[in-house]
Amino acid sequence: MLLFRWTVLLLLIAAGVCFAFYIGTGQMRFRTWGIVILKWTVLAALGFFAVLILERVI
Repeated sequence: MLLFRWTVLLLLIAAGVCFAFYIGTGQMRFRTWGIVILKWTVLAALGFFAVLILERVI
């Protein structure tokens, strides 16, 4: 559980940093990386909640 929490937190921070770099520099590659990282963050969060639901069911 702790691993999932840290993964989601670190991915959110990384996406935020990428978007901040995009705002600061205007380079599209940072926006693209931010969107990709944010997509993986959503997938990690869904995995986290799936584990929580399975723990309740079992």
